[in-house]
Amino acid sequence: MQHAQQISPEFPWRIATLVVGALAALELFALIAIGALHLAPSKHAGTTRTATHSASPHRVTRVRHVLKAPQHPLRPRGRVRVLVLNGNGVSGAAASAAQRLEVEGYRVGGTTNAPRHDYARSMVMFVPGWLKEARRLARDTGVGLVAPIDGVRRSQLRGSKIVLLLGS
Repeated sequence: MQHAQQISPEFPWRIATLVVGALAALELFALIAIGALHLAPSKHAGTTRTATHSASPHRVTRVRHVLKAPQHPLRPRGRVRVLVLNGNGVSGAAASAAQRLEVEGYRVGGTTNAPRHDYARSMVMFVPGWLKEARRLARDTGVGLVAPIDGVRRSQLRGSKIVLLLGS
Protein backbone atom coordinates (compact mmCIF):
# COMPACT_ATOMS: atom_id res chain seq x y z
CA MET A 1 0.00 0.00 0.00
CA GLN A 2 1.38 3.39 -0.96
CA HIS A 3 0.96 6.50 1.12
CA ALA A 4 0.89 10.03 -0.13
CA GLN A 5 3.89 12.02 0.86
CA GLN A 6 3.31 14.77 3.32
CA ILE A 7 3.95 18.18 1.83
CA SER A 8 6.01 20.45 3.96
CA PRO A 9 3.86 23.09 5.73
CA GLU A 10 6.65 25.63 5.26
CA PHE A 11 6.15 25.75 1.46
CA PRO A 12 4.91 29.26 0.48
CA TRP A 13 1.67 28.24 -1.28
CA ARG A 14 0.15 31.68 -1.18
CA ILE A 15 3.14 33.34 -2.84
CA ALA A 16 3.42 30.60 -5.46
CA THR A 17 -0.28 30.96 -6.31
CA LEU A 18 0.04 34.73 -6.71
CA VAL A 19 3.11 34.39 -8.94
CA VAL A 20 1.43 31.81 -11.18
CA GLY A 21 -1.72 33.96 -11.36
CA ALA A 22 0.30 37.05 -12.31
CA LEU A 23 2.09 35.11 -15.07
CA ALA A 24 -1.24 33.85 -16.42
CA ALA A 25 -2.60 37.41 -16.45
CA LEU A 26 0.46 38.66 -18.36
CA GLU A 27 0.04 35.88 -20.92
CA LEU A 28 -3.63 36.77 -21.33
CA PHE A 29 -2.86 40.43 -21.97
CA ALA A 30 -0.12 39.48 -24.44
CA LEU A 31 -2.51 37.21 -26.34
CA ILE A 32 -5.17 39.94 -26.44
CA ALA A 33 -2.63 42.45 -27.76
CA ILE A 34 -1.43 40.04 -30.45
CA GLY A 35 -5.01 39.26 -31.46
CA ALA A 36 -5.89 42.95 -31.64
CA LEU A 37 -2.93 43.60 -33.92
CA HIS A 38 -3.91 40.78 -36.26
CA LEU A 39 -7.59 41.72 -36.36
CA ALA A 40 -7.08 45.48 -36.73
CA PRO A 41 -8.03 46.74 -40.19
CA SER A 42 -5.18 47.82 -42.42
CA LYS A 43 -4.73 51.49 -43.31
CA HIS A 44 -4.76 50.53 -46.97
CA ALA A 45 -7.84 48.27 -46.91
CA GLY A 46 -9.82 48.42 -50.12
CA THR A 47 -6.90 49.49 -52.31
CA THR A 48 -4.71 47.64 -54.74
CA ARG A 49 -1.00 48.36 -54.64
CA THR A 50 2.11 47.02 -56.31
CA ALA A 51 5.26 46.31 -54.31
CA THR A 52 8.73 45.57 -55.73
CA HIS A 53 11.21 43.49 -53.78
CA SER A 54 14.71 45.02 -53.68
CA ALA A 55 16.44 41.63 -53.86
CA SER A 56 15.00 40.85 -57.27
CA PRO A 57 14.04 43.93 -59.34
CA HIS A 58 12.16 41.89 -61.96
CA ARG A 59 9.83 40.26 -59.50
CA VAL A 60 6.59 42.15 -58.85
CA THR A 61 4.09 41.06 -56.25
CA ARG A 62 0.54 42.32 -56.46
CA VAL A 63 -1.32 42.68 -53.20
CA ARG A 64 -5.05 42.67 -53.72
CA HIS A 65 -7.51 43.51 -50.97
CA VAL A 66 -11.15 42.51 -51.14
CA LEU A 67 -13.42 45.52 -51.37
CA LYS A 68 -16.43 45.77 -49.12
CA ALA A 69 -19.92 45.83 -50.58
CA PRO A 70 -20.99 49.36 -51.49
CA GLN A 71 -22.87 51.09 -48.70
CA HIS A 72 -26.11 52.87 -49.47
CA PRO A 73 -27.45 55.70 -47.39
CA LEU A 74 -30.36 55.02 -45.05
CA ARG A 75 -33.59 55.35 -47.00
CA PRO A 76 -36.15 57.79 -45.56
CA ARG A 77 -39.11 56.27 -43.70
CA GLY A 78 -41.47 57.47 -46.44
CA ARG A 79 -39.73 55.19 -48.94
CA VAL A 80 -39.88 52.10 -46.72
CA ARG A 81 -42.89 49.87 -47.30
CA VAL A 82 -43.74 47.56 -44.38
CA LEU A 83 -46.02 44.53 -44.31
CA VAL A 84 -47.52 43.98 -40.84
CA LEU A 85 -48.37 40.39 -39.87
CA ASN A 86 -50.42 39.51 -36.81
CA GLY A 87 -48.74 36.52 -35.22
CA ASN A 88 -50.19 36.83 -31.73
CA GLY A 89 -53.89 36.11 -32.35
CA VAL A 90 -55.11 39.41 -30.87
CA SER A 91 -57.82 40.81 -33.12
CA GLY A 92 -56.84 44.17 -34.66
CA ALA A 93 -53.22 44.08 -33.50
CA ALA A 94 -51.82 44.38 -37.04
CA ALA A 95 -54.13 47.26 -37.92
CA SER A 96 -53.21 49.26 -34.82
CA ALA A 97 -49.48 48.62 -35.39
CA ALA A 98 -49.87 49.72 -39.02
CA GLN A 99 -51.54 52.91 -37.86
CA ARG A 100 -48.61 53.67 -35.51
CA LEU A 101 -46.16 53.02 -38.36
CA GLU A 102 -47.98 55.48 -40.60
CA VAL A 103 -47.76 58.09 -37.87
CA GLU A 104 -43.98 57.46 -37.75
CA GLY A 105 -43.82 58.11 -41.52
CA TYR A 106 -43.59 54.55 -42.87
CA ARG A 107 -45.63 53.31 -45.82
CA VAL A 108 -47.73 50.26 -44.97
CA GLY A 109 -47.88 47.62 -47.70
CA GLY A 110 -50.70 45.78 -45.98
CA THR A 111 -51.87 44.08 -42.82
CA THR A 112 -52.85 40.45 -42.51
CA ASN A 113 -52.68 37.45 -40.21
CA ALA A 114 -49.50 35.38 -40.02
CA PRO A 115 -49.75 31.68 -40.84
CA ARG A 116 -49.53 30.93 -37.11
CA HIS A 117 -50.75 32.84 -34.06
CA ASP A 118 -48.33 31.53 -31.46
CA TYR A 119 -45.24 33.68 -31.98
CA ALA A 120 -43.68 34.42 -28.60
CA ARG A 121 -41.74 37.50 -29.75
CA SER A 122 -42.21 40.21 -32.32
CA MET A 123 -39.60 40.45 -35.05
CA VAL A 124 -38.63 42.57 -38.02
CA MET A 125 -37.67 40.71 -41.20
CA PHE A 126 -36.10 42.22 -44.31
CA VAL A 127 -35.20 41.40 -47.90
CA PRO A 128 -31.51 41.61 -48.89
CA GLY A 129 -30.24 45.20 -48.98
CA TRP A 130 -32.72 46.54 -46.41
CA LEU A 131 -30.93 45.70 -43.15
CA LYS A 132 -30.34 49.32 -42.08
CA GLU A 133 -33.98 50.22 -42.54
CA ALA A 134 -35.08 47.07 -40.71
CA ARG A 135 -32.88 47.96 -37.75
CA ARG A 136 -34.33 51.46 -37.66
CA LEU A 137 -37.87 50.06 -37.75
CA ALA A 138 -36.99 47.67 -34.92
CA ARG A 139 -35.63 50.57 -32.89
CA ASP A 140 -38.71 52.70 -33.65
CA THR A 141 -41.10 49.93 -32.59
CA GLY A 142 -39.09 48.52 -29.69
CA VAL A 143 -38.62 45.13 -31.33
CA GLY A 144 -35.40 43.35 -30.36
CA LEU A 145 -35.19 40.71 -33.09
CA VAL A 146 -34.14 41.53 -36.69
CA ALA A 147 -33.61 38.76 -39.25
CA PRO A 148 -33.69 38.11 -43.00
CA ILE A 149 -37.09 37.15 -44.40
CA ASP A 150 -37.83 33.49 -43.94
CA GLY A 151 -41.04 31.65 -44.71
CA VAL A 152 -42.69 34.47 -46.69
CA ARG A 153 -42.83 34.30 -50.49
CA ARG A 154 -42.15 37.46 -52.52
CA SER A 155 -45.71 37.32 -53.86
CA GLN A 156 -46.99 37.59 -50.27
CA LEU A 157 -44.94 40.72 -49.53
CA ARG A 158 -47.26 43.01 -51.52
CA GLY A 159 -44.33 45.13 -52.65
CA SER A 160 -42.94 45.51 -49.12
CA LYS A 161 -39.26 45.20 -48.34
CA ILE A 162 -39.67 44.83 -44.57
CA VAL A 163 -42.09 42.68 -42.53
CA LEU A 164 -43.13 43.44 -38.96
CA LEU A 165 -44.33 40.19 -37.38
CA LEU A 166 -46.23 40.82 -34.14
CA GLY A 167 -45.77 38.29 -31.37
CA SER A 168 -47.29 38.13 -27.92
